[in-house]
Amino acid sequence: MQKKLTVTIDEEVYEGLREVIGPRKISRFIEDLVRPHVTKKDIYAAYKEMAADEVRESEALEWAEATFGDVNDEER
Repeated sequence: MQKKLTVTIDEEVYEGLREVIGPRKISRFIEDLVRPHVTKKDIYAAYKEMAADEVRESEALEWAEATFGDVNDEER
């Protein structure tokens, strides 16, 4: 269920939101920014969700393998 909320912001910020995010997408943008700070998510479910993202996992593996090579090349 959704709830309606009235928020007061500076006019310049509002115009920036409309220009960058789009007039019909501001609520979703703000919700996505705020959600992680105000809701508690089951950490195991969150990890499972992240692991299911094949593109993210592929990029993470590529990054990890690239940094592993950096560590091996360091002088001791």
